[in-house]
Amino acid sequence: MAKASEQFRQSDVTTWGIVALVLSAIAVMGANVSALMPRDLLAGLHKTRLEGASLDQLRLQVADLREEQLRLKRETGILTARFSLGEQQGNDITRRVGALEVSLPRLLETLPDGGNIDRNSLTAAIGQDPALVYQAEGGSVVVRHQPMAEAKPAVAGEQPLPAPVQQMAAIPMPNEQQFGIALGPSIPFEAAPEAWRDLSMKLGPLLFGLAPLLVEEANGDDQRIVVGPITQLSEATALCARLERMSVSCLPMPFTGTPLAY
Repeated sequence: MAKASEQFRQSDVTTWGIVALVLSAIAVMGANVSALMPRDLLAGLHKTRLEGASLDQLRLQVADLREEQLRLKRETGILTARFSLGEQQGNDITRRVGALEVSLPRLLETLPDGGNIDRNSLTAAIGQDPALVYQAEGGSVVVRHQPMAEAKPAVAGEQPLPAPVQQMAAIPMPNEQQFGIALGPSIPFEAAPEAWRDLSMKLGPLLFGLAPLLVEEANGDDQRIVVGPITQLSEATALCARLERMSVSCLPMPFTGTPLAY
């Protein structure tokens, strides 16, 4: 009889151990794969031929819905383009009508009044269509189109004119070709003769050949003494410079005013 050590070799144990491990791994994988698979997959595998055809029908319907969606997108793009084109045409019509409303009165003004022109032909496109009635809140709105009314003829006779304007005498303009010099400060009208006598005595020959005038101040009732005439403004300025060195206030100005009685 053979010994036990001779009946079981180490290679036999290794082979059967590997087989056992492989079978155990297959069993574990089979238990876990069933849990990871979708429920519908297992249910679909057990369905009959007629019940399984519904899945194919659903796929076909989904494909049809996708095609319908693409068609709707194309139609939406076409409608959007048409709407944009219609809006652009509406804006063009609005601008043309506005230009016509502005230019038509000007064209009517340029037409000759005595010309044999049928003004109704300007709006001949408007026919005698019945009035359009639109219902609105509280009643209705009636719209009638008719040709433009012709202007009434001018009334015979002379046109009344306004009363003639009364002519007024022209205000004499000052002779700005002649200059004078304003001497001294502003003084009352009553003190003007006495002030002129004082200036004549003080300045003497510097005022030889010059006549005095009284000029009213713009900002009051006082007067200033202006002597002249002096032909050149440069001469009046030079004379003022000499008088200012003598402590007499002086200012060149046009020789205008009221003669001073002294």
